[in-house]
Amino acid sequence: MGDTCCMSFSLGGFKTFLEGQIPGVYVLSLRIGNSTIEDYENGYFMNPNKQVEFVCDKLSKDPKLQNGFNAIGFSQGSQFLRAVVQRCGHNLAPIKNLITLGGQHQGVYGIPHCFALHHETCDYIRKLLNFAAYYSWVQKSLVQATYWHDPLDNDKYIKNSQFLADINNELIINKTYIDNLNKLEHFVMVMFNNDSVVQPRETEWFGFYEVGQAKKLVTLQDCLNIFQDRLGLKRMDEAGKLVFLSQPGDHLKFSQEWFIDNILKPYLV
Repeated sequence: MGDTCCMSFSLGGFKTFLEGQIPGVYVLSLRIGNSTIEDYENGYFMNPNKQVEFVCDKLSKDPKLQNGFNAIGFSQGSQFLRAVVQRCGHNLAPIKNLITLGGQHQGVYGIPHCFALHHETCDYIRKLLNFAAYYSWVQKSLVQATYWHDPLDNDKYIKNSQFLADINNELIINKTYIDNLNKLEHFVMVMFNNDSVVQPRETEWFGFYEVGQAKKLVTLQDCLNIFQDRLGLKRMDEAGKLVFLSQPGDHLKFSQEWFIDNILKPYLV
């Protein structure tokens, strides 16, 4: 959201950084559309289900990926890439590690730089979003609505979410999703401790608000102990495949040194 694949000051620069750190590596920075402008716009307006389908097709046809690859997702790209793993991983070369930075795996319930627990205006805006987010036409046309997760009306979220509820196996249990996710060597999730964009930030570690309110937070481990493990994450956790990393700072703010020590060396080389 608000970024493109290939600009030198954003993900294009990150691609160059990886190529400099890992000699001979092939780095594919995914562009959704025919231009960087389309890529930017599609981050807001192309339904994630179409984006996932597009990426699945692109990855399956890339000969340079046929020996297997690692997948790195930034912000909303985190859950979109996880959907790629779950929906079409069995048709792709082996995906070794899925690395997500600042992802919204349980969705969001808040707007960027606005903390509703401390500001009545923010809470009012959340109520407006709740009113509109689950209309079918909004779900189809606004990307961010597809991972809007209202904990105050969880049944409405599950019934009307056209993306997140499906990839989190909240509608039905899709065994293919479980099998594909469990084929990963590691599922690495990075949370930014001072994130002012993603609310709640715990969603970056698969945590979220307890159902029925928007104050108490529950961790992934709490959820796995209380509720049905709908994605096989407990099995992954017990096998040491789930990795939880935290980084001081705001959304997607990290140094090259931190990334090298915590991500690149353990999982990419």
